[in-house]
Amino acid sequence: MRDHTGTEPGSPRLTRWLDGRLTRLGVTGVFPRDCLLAVVLTVTTLVLLTVLLWFVAPEDGVSFDPTRAGLLIAGCCAQAMVLCLRRVRPLLCLALVVGLQLLVTGVSLPEATVRGVAPFVVAYTIGSVLPLRRALPAVGAAVLVESIGAAFVVTPDLLTVIAYVSASALTYLSATVVGSYVATYRRYVELVRVRAEEAIREQQTKIQGAIGAERTRMARELHDVAAHHLSGMVVQAAAVERLIDRDPAAAKAGVAWIRSQGKETLDNLRLVVGVLRGRPGSEGGDGSAPVPGLGMLDDLVRTADNLTGPVELVREGQQREVSPIADVALYRIVQESLSNVRQHAPGAAARVVLRFLPRSVSLEVVNEPAARRTVPAARTGGVGLVGMRERAKLIGATFAAGPTPAGGWSVTATLPTNDPVASHPKGEAPA
Repeated sequence: MRDHTGTEPGSPRLTRWLDGRLTRLGVTGVFPRDCLLAVVLTVTTLVLLTVLLWFVAPEDGVSFDPTRAGLLIAGCCAQAMVLCLRRVRPLLCLALVVGLQLLVTGVSLPEATVRGVAPFVVAYTIGSVLPLRRALPAVGAAVLVESIGAAFVVTPDLLTVIAYVSASALTYLSATVVGSYVATYRRYVELVRVRAEEAIREQQTKIQGAIGAERTRMARELHDVAAHHLSGMVVQAAAVERLIDRDPAAAKAGVAWIRSQGKETLDNLRLVVGVLRGRPGSEGGDGSAPVPGLGMLDDLVRTADNLTGPVELVREGQQREVSPIADVALYRIVQESLSNVRQHAPGAAARVVLRFLPRSVSLEVVNEPAARRTVPAARTGGVGLVGMRERAKLIGATFAAGPTPAGGWSVTATLPTNDPVASHPKGEAPA
């Protein structure tokens, strides 16, 4: 396979450099470039044979009369000229070169047989453009034709004929094998290049997918932490604003609570950064901050109860451990659900039910209908349900969220488990 300029895939650097030069000169395509090669070889053949026949050969005691020398030069130059067909009509080019070689052999002296460069070039081309199973019969026929011709035109000396046949076979067959090898190597290099490009594209796709997944994970973690704490701080700040003139002591207590929540938010954000960077602790701390999980639901529920409305935590069944990633995911689902209750139904009672069933762990957060709002509700980007659904999908849990018949809201996540037997005594939290 070649491109529109005639350059073969996997060509050496010199060939690519020459290709660029010829393209800038406007010589593109297979036939124009082969015509340029034919002209160059014709001029080279003319110069070399002129020097050889008129200057070098006489000093070695071999002299060619002008007519014979002219015919030799004309035949070899004609061979070089027909190389313009070497890639557009390779078999025709081979036949013409062989026919002209018979002429050259006929006018050569027995002691000085002349062979131009064209047979090497056309045999190399045959090997590079045709499959080896077609190239070898073609050059074999060329060797046979030249051998039969040599038997008639060369002096009937058996050793001379054998030498000529051997030279002809060596010329065509060796050049064909070299051409086939070079073509095979170039195809191999091109295949390696294509596969490398495919591997690079596949790797880039994986990298982009990993980056997207990591961005989603970071967005989910930051939303779960920031939305939970900051929404409560916004609600409390609004309440403090109303209490500054009427009840300074209560307002002061509210500010203190906001300050403590701010510190807790900062600690949790550091924890998230540490987890995202592959470290269990905070980014610059000693790694002692606990990773949130179901064991910390009491603190989460207590904070939510103190902030907006009554929140009840109910545990059913014999408690047992779940995988670490599921532990964190279920905790985040409860955290986001209570944050949504605070934002959309401030003052409404909520209930968190954690059920340890024989082959599953079920988590349900239900709130009563929304009470009348006395403070502005915090605004969110509406990504809470998306994040919870993604977390549930990540751990293989089923997720459902929607309004209740009483007008409230319910969030349910059910995680299948493989161990129906409890791993801890009843009422004892996992370590």
